[in-house]
This record gives sequence, C-alpha cells and structure tokens, in this order.
Amino acid sequence: MGLLLLFTSALLSSYFHRGDMADMSQFFTIRDVILSFEPSANVTRGTNVTVRCKAVVSSYKQEPLTCQYTLYEGNTQVYNMTSSTSEDLLYLLPNTRVSNTGKYMCKINIKGKESRSESKKLTVTGLSKPELHINKDVVNEEDEVTARCTAPSETGSFYFRFYRDSEVILEEQGSSNHYEAKFRLRKTGNTTIQCEYGVAILSLTIWSNKSNTVNISVKELFSPPVLDIDPQLKIYEGDTIRITCTNRNSLDSSEKANLYLSHGDKLLNRGETEINHSMVALAKDPREFECRQEVRKVVKVTTKTISVTELFSAPILTMSPAEVFEKEYLTLTCKSASYASERIHGGELTYTLEPSNRLLSSRKPGVFSGMVGSDSFSCTCAAQAKGIVKHSETLTVHPKVSVSTPEISVKGQAVLGRPINIRCQSASGSFPISYTLIKEKDLLRTTTVKLPTEEAVFTVIITRPEELKTYTCQAKNNPNNAKASERLNAAVIEPLSDLTLTVKPKASDILEEEVLMLTCIAKGTPPVTFNVYHIGKEEPVHTYISEQNYTNYVVPKLSKKHSGKYYCEAVNNAKNIIRSEKVTIEVRLALWKKALIGGICLLVVSVLVVICVVYFKSKKVRALRPAVSVWSERPPEPVNDEESSVVSSEPDVEYTEVVHPQPVDATRVPLRKGTDTVYSELKNPLHGAAGHHDYGSVEYAELNGEQPEVGHHLPDINSYQDLPEPVD
Repeated sequence: MGLLLLFTSALLSSYFHRGDMADMSQFFTIRDVILSFEPSANVTRGTNVTVRCKAVVSSYKQEPLTCQYTLYEGNTQVYNMTSSTSEDLLYLLPNTRVSNTGKYMCKINIKGKESRSESKKLTVTGLSKPELHINKDVVNEEDEVTARCTAPSETGSFYFRFYRDSEVILEEQGSSNHYEAKFRLRKTGNTTIQCEYGVAILSLTIWSNKSNTVNISVKELFSPPVLDIDPQLKIYEGDTIRITCTNRNSLDSSEKANLYLSHGDKLLNRGETEINHSMVALAKDPREFECRQEVRKVVKVTTKTISVTELFSAPILTMSPAEVFEKEYLTLTCKSASYASERIHGGELTYTLEPSNRLLSSRKPGVFSGMVGSDSFSCTCAAQAKGIVKHSETLTVHPKVSVSTPEISVKGQAVLGRPINIRCQSASGSFPISYTLIKEKDLLRTTTVKLPTEEAVFTVIITRPEELKTYTCQAKNNPNNAKASERLNAAVIEPLSDLTLTVKPKASDILEEEVLMLTCIAKGTPPVTFNVYHIGKEEPVHTYISEQNYTNYVVPKLSKKHSGKYYCEAVNNAKNIIRSEKVTIEVRLALWKKALIGGICLLVVSVLVVICVVYFKSKKVRALRPAVSVWSERPPEPVNDEESSVVSSEPDVEYTEVVHPQPVDATRVPLRKGTDTVYSELKNPLHGAAGHHDYGSVEYAELNGEQPEVGHHLPDINSYQDLPEPVD
C-alpha cells in the first residue's frame, strides 16, 4: 500500500512539473530596484539633477515586461510612469534649489508584483543673497518703517529674520519667498537694518524626545535556499556542469514558496522545492548563478560564482604581406595564442577558413596560401576542439591593383620662361600612388596621391623649347614595381618679342596714288594676332591672325588722309601683348600734279614778265612824247626831183601820243590806272594827188579806263567808221 501511494505521488508531481514548465514563459522575478542621482547626490544650487530608477528583472525569455514606476520624495508621490521597454525611469529636477533636498524612493509594479528601492538623500547647497528694501531712509522717532526682505528665485518653506545693528528684532515664517515687516525705531542716531531667510529642510527638522522602550522578539520565517554546482573543482570549457537549487524548509501548507534559478540575467528554471539544470561550460558566459526563494514578500537569495578555464583562446587571423597586389601570393595564418595542454593536444585543435576560399589552400595546420585575384573577399578563422568552436574577427582582403604606366603631359600651356605645370597620371592603380618627376636621370621631386580627386602636378621653368623633352615621370604603388612614362612631348609657346613695323616704299619717298605696304614682324610662336593702328582712329585699320609671324597691310592707292603715325601690336597664346615703335608716313603730291603746278607757275611767271615788259616800254614812250598827239596830214615840202623819185608812194604817217584824262567807273575794277592813250594816224597824200580830201587829225584811241570783259568783242583797229570827218 505504501508503494502504491508513493508511485501515485510521483506521477502527480511529474504531471504538475511538466505543466509548470509549459507555463514558464509567464514567470519572472524582480531582483532589485536601484535609485541614483546624476550627476551626484550632493550638488550646488542651479544644477540640473536627473533621478534614475532602474529595475533589475529576470525573465524566462528575457522579453521586456510592462512596468509601472512611481517616484516619491519623502511620503509624497512626485512622478509615475508606465513603460513596456527595458529603459530606466528618468525624472529631471531642473535648476535645483535647496528646497529639493530630501529623501527619494522608487517603487515598481510588474503584473501586481511590487518592489521598492532604498531611500536615498539628495542634498542641494547654496542660497541666493537676500534683498532688503526700506520705504524710508529718513524717519522721525517712533515712525513706522516697512522693510521688505526677498529670497530671489528660491522655493520652499521660508523663515525670515530682521536685524537692527546686528541685533535680531523680528523673526517670522513666510508663505512665499518674500516678507514685509513693520517696526518702529526708537533709538536716535544712525541705525543699520539687515535681514536673512531660512528654508525648512530635513536637516533643520526639530525632533521630539524619545518614547518608552518596547521589546519585540523577531522569528525567522525560512532559511535561504541551497545552491549546489558540480563539479566543484576546476572547470574547463566544454565540461558539463550541473546546478541544483533546493528549498529545505518545512512550511505550512498555506505558505507557497517559489524557487528561481538564474544565470546572469537569464532565468534558467523555476520550481517550488527543487530545480535541476545542466549545461556546457563556456568561458564567455556569465560566471554567477543565483538561487532565489520567495515566500509572501520575503525574499532570500543564495549565489555562487564559478571559474571556467579556457580550453583554447579565440584564434587570431593575420595576413602576410600586409598589402597584397593582384596576382601576387598571399598567406593567411590562423592561430590560438594559448590552449589547455592538460586537456587537449596540439593536433586536436583544428583550424578552418569560413567561408572556404578556392584560391587559398591549406599548407599546414592554420596556414592558408595562394595567388589572389582582383576581387576583395572577407573570411574568418574557426578553431575547434572537443566540441568547442571559436571564431576569429573577420578579416577583409583588398587586393591592390598595380599602377599602370603613367602619362606625362602639360597641364594648361607651356610658355617659355614661365612656370609650367607638368602632370603625371596613371589610368589605373590602387592608392596611394607615389609620382616622381625625372629630368634626364635626376630625380627632382616626389608627391603622393591618396585620393582619386587628387593629381600629381610638378612646376618647372624652362629656358629652351627642347628642354621640355628631357622630362619623364615615374609611378609606384608597389615597392617591387615602378612604371616610367615616355618623355614629355608638348608644344612650347615662345612669348613674342622684337616686334618691328617696316614701310615700303621708304617713308620719305611716298607719293599719292602709289601702293603702300606696312609689314609687322615679330619673334615668337604662332599663331600671332596682329593689329595695325593709325593714331587718331579708335579701331585698328588692319587685323590678321598669322601662322608665319608676320602680316602685310597694303593701301592700294594713297591719299593725303593716309598720312600720320602708325604702329603695330601683336599677341600670341602666351598672352603677352607687345607694341612696335611708331612710324610717321607723309604722303607727298604725285609727279604729274607737281608738273602741272610747275607749268602753271611758269605760265604765270611768263605772263607777268610780258606784262612787265609792255608796262616798262609804255612808260618809256610816255616819257618821250608830248601829252597829246594827233595824226595830221602835213603839206608836202618842196623837194628836188631826186628826192621826189625816191619818196615812197605810201603816205607818211606820224604817230603822236595823246593823253586824255578819263573818269573812273566806280562799279567796275579798272585793269589800268592813269591816262588813256590815243593813237592818231597822220597820212600825207602823195604829192599831186587829185581829189584828195584833206582829213583832219584822225584819232585812233585805246582807253585805259576799262578793259573789255571776257567774251566781249574787241573793236577792230582797222575800222575807220569812228574816224572824224575830213577837214578841208
């Protein structure tokens, strides 16, 4: 019968135990509640203080539980909050004052289970200086004076005290941070008034006398649970440890005891009388185990700490060389720094790469080598012995790309005699890359490029165009491999110089209607832009871009307007503008114009000479003749027959100059001045001529008063119609 009862009890216990295990996810235990002040529990006035309430809870699945926090100052609740996360309660006391001094306590409630922290005191020191104001500074005896004492920016319960000549005259409790007092001053003379205030805090609380003594006997409800760990001696990684948590107290059937077994923050199991648990020991796991028993609100805890010796240390994965280039050999070494030789032998500890790499093969335990490609890869090393596996930190291999043959070029323009920027650049290659400028065989300078946005640029100055071809550069990112460029081949621009302006024909032989050619010649690298300027004109008279360092400006037909000063300006890609000397051009008259002017001058001179000759002859005649002369037919004189026969048959004519004064016509400009000359022809008829009418003096006169205008008909000098009638 006894065996049957024992068997039935065991079945029921097993059934309830399995049911409890199924509901273990719902169980938890509040291990502790910690209250703290940040930055400190002792601060000065004006400091921002944070009150932190931290709940230490162990649960089966380690999931956050809904927790209700309540914060108290003394017996007064100051804050509460409900949170479903594992975050701490943070309560801020901004700009603290002395009135914040007090004892604080935090209480938490999780699913009806409560726990409280210890009460901790916050002490705030420092008070602001009181301010005193008097309504009168001159009073009579027995006059009432109102004094106002203020505690700036302070809070709490206040007491105010007033002094007269350092003697207390009034002390009162105030309802705010200021207080007005009225009193009379009876003592004559000079009196000083002061005030001060106080804040009621815990340290200033007045306590009563002690009461009578009452003796009470306290009995222990139950003893702490028993925690056993096996093995008790040295534990190695991989060993199986067994933990037992047992309640050895006999409690009344009405008292329910709960046992909780925890490993660090993880709840391993729960029960009422005994908990058994086994696990593999690992060095990385927490070392403290806790057995906790709760009966009503009484909690007792037993803890033990174990020491687990490493079977082997975590491996370290290294690579050699430290930098590897594509298509070069790489060696990875995986090794544990230490292992427990009393438990394992060196051969039992194996190493593998994870993930496996087809490019790297195992040469010996923990050593992997092979030629790498151009792609990066990451791997870890796994060390394993007696079922314990440990991994190294991840190692990433970035095969570097060897630098390509660099290209050397001129950045911008190469101008003779000016700084030239020479760029050395490789199309591919891993950074950093070192570039070196070389002249002939001399290494001039080295610069290191670390980023794709950087360039290796060297500055030089050359004095001869062919000097530029002596430069090369070298690129290197691998100590064992350097690449050299070709020689620098770039166009060198020679700045312009020696600009001259020539004139053809010579400036002293330039005539109108001839062809003029101005030639600008300069030394330097073409193309050259020439501008020919004629001083006095804003724009150039000739602009030309020449590929041969000269230009011609041709004027096909010169005139006087082309006279003046000319100069030439030139500029090439070196951007230096040069100017020639000024040339003066004076355009002279054409030869035919000179000949025409000479002929006209000769004609004018000839006319003047003829006029002068006639003038002087006429003046001589006037000096030899009487003022008036007429033509008169003289009577024949007696002659002999010889003479008569010789005498010409033509009538004798005698010329006499007769001067008649003539009036001047004021409306016309006379050609001559002076007197008019009248010529009279006196004809002597042949002796014996019958029927001869004897004419009087026939006057043939030329008047000097006017000269006929151009186009007028001159009087016929042989006309006789104007002659006077003959006189008997």
